Amino acid sequence: MATTVLSDHLWQAEGTAKAIKRVALVIAGIAFLAIAAKISIFVPPSPVPVTLGTFAVLSLAAAYGPRLGLVTILGYMAVGMLGFDVFAGSGAENYGLTYMMGTTGGYLAGYVLATLALGLAATRGWDRDPIKMAGAMLIGNALIYVLGLAWLYVLITGGMFDPTRHASAVDQTLAWGLTPYLIGDAMKLALAAVLFPLLWKLVGSART
Repeated sequence: MATTVLSDHLWQAEGTAKAIKRVALVIAGIAFLAIAAKISIFVPPSPVPVTLGTFAVLSLAAAYGPRLGLVTILGYMAVGMLGFDVFAGSGAENYGLTYMMGTTGGYLAGYVLATLALGLAATRGWDRDPIKMAGAMLIGNALIYVLGLAWLYVLITGGMFDPTRHASAVDQTLAWGLTPYLIGDAMKLALAAVLFPLLWKLVGSART
């Protein structure tokens, strides 16, 4: 059963005002994703910092729904493709298509699928229940990893394999692209599972 998403409750608008609202949300969403991608926090025992990029993508998708979320994530990709420093690992010497076709390229493609999945889950009310929201986040993360690891494996087997440190290309793929991030992903999943139902309670309280 379809339902509203959080962004529908920011302010009521119709006609031209509704179109302006959507444009404003897309611009704000792209800015939010760009800022979040640059934020990282070290959380022991993981040697890899927890970045807010993935959390921002999945959270924005749930708040915006599938259509507005998709427009926003594609806009974000377009800004990055033009060479702006909006991705977690991009910089003055690694940006645009060069960066997007590198080792993180599959994860960026996964963002698009995950945005659709989280957006659809939100329209079915999954973000209003902690257990369902945790499940939606798990599905979103899985989609990101499927494409991310697949593309990383292609690059590793295409010339990046290091036999002195890894037993196989699969071992290197998992070591580079999965195992260091599991702790951070579990934390972000738990945060979203608590945060979104709480936001819905606040929305309900504001309307009564």
